Amino acid sequence: MSLKQLTVFVENKQGALVAITDTLAAHEVNIRALSIADTEEFGILRLIVSDNEVALRTLTEEGYLIKTTDVVGVKIGDQPGKLSTALRVLDEAHINMEYLYAFMARTERHAYVVLRVADNAAAEGALTAAGFHLITDADVNKL
Repeated sequence: MSLKQLTVFVENKQGALVAITDTLAAHEVNIRALSIADTEEFGILRLIVSDNEVALRTLTEEGYLIKTTDVVGVKIGDQPGKLSTALRVLDEAHINMEYLYAFMARTERHAYVVLRVADNAAAEGALTAAGFHLITDADVNKL
């Protein structure tokens, strides 16, 4: 049930990020969630998009180095403490989390979070058992 995340290695220079977003836009790919971390020479752009195949193909054709990673998407209540509750579930199940970031979209009562964990299946099981709704690719396409 995991989501596919695209990780794009981006040169840290003016215009590099807009070149990627322009390419995706030109091919009708919507960005649903993103995170970018940088160093002096390059950045790591993590994306959840509406069409992984098109994004992967077009960005590869443009010469970008891309990696696909399975991540867990979870819907949490949009209230104080709800993220902490989800993270506590993983902690109590002894599941290490490497990073997280949020979706750009939300509903009136829910926020959506992307989690990169050491064990997706264990995280999905623990979160589901605790009553959390996991996000599927079909859910992403509805956002």
